[in-house]
Amino acid sequence: MNTLFHEHAEPHAEREGYFVAPPNSSPHAPREDLSGFVAPTPVNKHVESMNKHLCILTLAILSATTFAAPPVTQEPSSDNLPNRPKVPGTFRLHLRERKETTPGSKVFKVVERTVDWEVSKTAIIIVDMWDGHFCRLAAQRLGVIVPRMNAAVSAARSHGVQVIHAPSGVTYLYADTPHRKRMQQAPAAKMPADWNPKKWCDLDPAREPPLPVDTSKCSSDDPIVGAAVQQFTRQHPGLDIVGYDGVSDNVQEIFNFCEANGITNIVIMGVHTNMCVLGRPFGIRAMVKLGRNVVLARDLTDAMYDPRQPPFVSHARGTELVIEHIEKYWCPTILSDDLTRVVPGSAGP
Repeated sequence: MNTLFHEHAEPHAEREGYFVAPPNSSPHAPREDLSGFVAPTPVNKHVESMNKHLCILTLAILSATTFAAPPVTQEPSSDNLPNRPKVPGTFRLHLRERKETTPGSKVFKVVERTVDWEVSKTAIIIVDMWDGHFCRLAAQRLGVIVPRMNAAVSAARSHGVQVIHAPSGVTYLYADTPHRKRMQQAPAAKMPADWNPKKWCDLDPAREPPLPVDTSKCSSDDPIVGAAVQQFTRQHPGLDIVGYDGVSDNVQEIFNFCEANGITNIVIMGVHTNMCVLGRPFGIRAMVKLGRNVVLARDLTDAMYDPRQPPFVSHARGTELVIEHIEKYWCPTILSDDLTRVVPGSAGP
């Protein structure tokens, strides 16, 4: 059995089976091709030495100015970063969940209702929207989601919602940005006594049955499955990290920040629905158990599932089955369009 993809696999940096880059490495650092470089003919040892130093200096300047990857952010930073202002405004969310027709019957019906959330008490957590994936079809689907997600998040941000980017395993790349520091500067808050902030939130047999799609043998739906090695370097560049946004994949930091800023409502979006979205220490299971009001944006997520595995349905249907599981046992879902507007008159004069 390939435990890299099993729901009960041993926890490691990425439950989807990646070898994570060392924390001091820069996976997207420029690699210069110097094979064609020819040093000038030296006149004497002194001139030769000067030429070598000049060549090295020139290459260093070119690397820094021309070939270097652009910085993650160009926003100024400081030791005391401001948080978003709390403004009036109310989202009217159209929740979809599934309830048993009678207790213990295991027969569920769709229940729809509306709920109002204050924007000042709401945060979006974007889970593991990396810039690559060993499963090529998963990467392609993520690329389709990105522009829709960025549009919805941008609209929600403009209404006053807090945005938290959680690209697991690569947050060190954002260490010097105000967005990363903002999450780290929140005062410590006490989590439940038995809570392990580093522990993966595995399937909870007391609350839910096994997931409806089988990934124990394989989760990639590529025709020829490649090696499960890290293919990502950072969050997808199509998702803006800007303004009062935060960056963190640490549930203690996220909990601290939410406590300090009065955030009780969490919208989760990202990938993959049956793995990181559910099981990360800051994912759906964790946030529900930590007492937050949680919803999943069901149109901005995707599962890891191979139709060659049980229950032998299409990938799209496999994702739907996981969403239905969440609606039954964990939290309601919404469509992201609910995050693009507030109730008329709720935003103030």
